Amino acid sequence: MSRLPQIDSAQAPPKQAELFAAVEKKLGRVPNLVRVIGNSTAALRGYLEFSAALGGGAGLDPQQREVLAITVAQANGCGYCLAAHCTIAKSTGLSAEAISGARTGSTQDDVHRALIQFTNAVIERRGRVDDSELAAFRAAGFSDEAVVEVVAHVSINVFTNYLNNLAETEIDFPAVPELPAAEPAAACSTSQCVSA
Repeated sequence: MSRLPQIDSAQAPPKQAELFAAVEKKLGRVPNLVRVIGNSTAALRGYLEFSAALGGGAGLDPQQREVLAITVAQANGCGYCLAAHCTIAKSTGLSAEAISGARTGSTQDDVHRALIQFTNAVIERRGRVDDSELAAFRAAGFSDEAVVEVVAHVSINVFTNYLNNLAETEIDFPAVPELPAAEPAAACSTSQCVSA
């Protein structure tokens, strides 16, 4: 059970109700994360506007955005965001292997590997990446626009990860298994990472 109220759309104050209606129109439902953020109209509006702006960015494609989101959620231990982004990743056409790679950091795809490594460097060093890490990211074909978008996506994903971890938001997406600490690569078979 969530430690913060999951605001019911039907009982939401007018400002939240308007924002919930926009989410429902786009997604067909109001996910529990949005209902938790709805405890603050300012946070909800900011989250939705920032998400929409980043979704229209040209630095990262939809699959790359999901690889990044899964990487951040895994790093922050956010079960809600892992479940949500593994589901969304599957809908973008990402393979189970790519989704597993985003979780474990082990992938055969050079572009995804560069994105995962750069994302982890941004997280671990709070943006203070080495020149060599920035050069490696650029060498993989990423632009300066992508560099900025990685930091922006890390920021919004840290917000949702931390809020979900604090609130213990009820997961309303297909759950994904935790990775055992001893053998992360073996723990995430293709069927487990993208449960239907």
